[in-house]
Amino acid sequence: MTTPVLSARATRREWAALAALMLPVLLVSVDNTVLSFALPAVSTALAPTGSQLLWIVDIYALMLAGLLIAMGSLGDRLGRRRLLVAGSIGFGLVSLAAAFSPSAEALVGLRALQGFFGAMLMPSTLSLIRNIFTDARDRRIAIATWAAMFSGGAALGPVVGGWLLQHYWWGSVFLINVPVVAILVPLALLLVPESRDPRPGPVDLVSIGLSLSTMLPAVYAIKHLAHAGIDDVTVACVALAAVSGTAFVRRQRRSREPMLDVELFRNRVFAGSVVANLLSLMALTGFLFFAAQLLQLVLGLDPMIAAFVLVPGLVVTVAAGFVAVALLKVVPARVLVTGSFVASAGGYAIAAFTGHPTVASVMVAFVVMGIGIGMAETLTNDLVLSHAPPNRAGAAAAISETAYEVGAVLGTAVLGSVLTATYRSNLVVPADAAGNGSSHETLGATLEHAATLPDQVGTALADSAVAAFDLGVQYSSGVAIVVALAAAVISWRTLPR
Repeated sequence: MTTPVLSARATRREWAALAALMLPVLLVSVDNTVLSFALPAVSTALAPTGSQLLWIVDIYALMLAGLLIAMGSLGDRLGRRRLLVAGSIGFGLVSLAAAFSPSAEALVGLRALQGFFGAMLMPSTLSLIRNIFTDARDRRIAIATWAAMFSGGAALGPVVGGWLLQHYWWGSVFLINVPVVAILVPLALLLVPESRDPRPGPVDLVSIGLSLSTMLPAVYAIKHLAHAGIDDVTVACVALAAVSGTAFVRRQRRSREPMLDVELFRNRVFAGSVVANLLSLMALTGFLFFAAQLLQLVLGLDPMIAAFVLVPGLVVTVAAGFVAVALLKVVPARVLVTGSFVASAGGYAIAAFTGHPTVASVMVAFVVMGIGIGMAETLTNDLVLSHAPPNRAGAAAAISETAYEVGAVLGTAVLGSVLTATYRSNLVVPADAAGNGSSHETLGATLEHAATLPDQVGTALADSAVAAFDLGVQYSSGVAIVVALAAAVISWRTLPR
């Protein structure tokens, strides 16, 4: 009889390495959402248009999504720890510059550079975990920790931002990255082992270009559609994205050493987990985009108080990932993931359709949503990595994280665009309340302009702005509910029984 070979359990050194790897996870995930509560302050300080405000939020996640596959491939070839350290240093330097951005255009550009260096960090963390933890039980706990830090960091971003904005200027939300990087780099060099693909192929610059020319025009088309409808620009962007995406997939299939192993998607569980991962983050970022403005601008809370409203949801999001690991022993993965998306849909329903939003309704909605997102992130990432071979850990990790970042982009691009388009089309501006071109682009700009007008005119404009924003929240929530329920159906049909 053959004795089965058991993988070695993790030692203290492996768990210490995991602790070090949580720092870059927090960096990238917090920066995905830390600007949520700074948006009103950024609107006042830099006077962006509505489109620029969305780009300040989206360009970071967009660059991450466009480059994660390429950086995952580079990490497999050049060394995952090496890429992690290089990305950390670049991320810290760009964050320092972003804190002192002189204009909205400069901030958009620096956020794009943050996304570039952030893309070096994320595939490295998850693929290193895949190679450090060879025992399935240890790996599942490590991935639960990773997912908890990722989704928890996304929820922590507004809390950190709220506290900083209560005491400092808006640029301080970027300065917090600098000391974290200063701690991360020596810890990574000391504790994290180097790993790479033993048989790497060449760097494929053409595939990198095709992945970017697919993602960038696709997201821009969504944004432009909400602002200008279907016009030549929208059609051209969609066409470019479709052509580039098709060329990218064909190139990967023909290549002996593809940058993205599209054959992984032949595995039903892998493909279903990736889609579920994407849709769960779409729900989270879309919620945070409007909740931050709702709590501060409509309900009148200070940034710090508004941030504390989200703390219970943050705690639940982190805890739900670890609870999911324990429940997996007795409950099938597809039941847990499907249920998590039903919870996300319920959270949106509570936020938008229980009368005029209140502090309590926003808090409860985020708690319910946190249960779903925490479970979904842990289980889908575990399923993605466990259904990929170890030597393709970087590629599988990059795919999983690309889904995460695409979801983050779509959350603000789709749901944010629905909100913005609804707001603009339903805002009624009194004849004697006209301002400059950007005075009515966003809720924050409109309320600031209303405060400068005579009482009766200013009150009418402010009331119209709040009503239009509230309607936008309802419409975008309705779209989010449909997305979450579609994700529940996909999870039920594709994940293991």
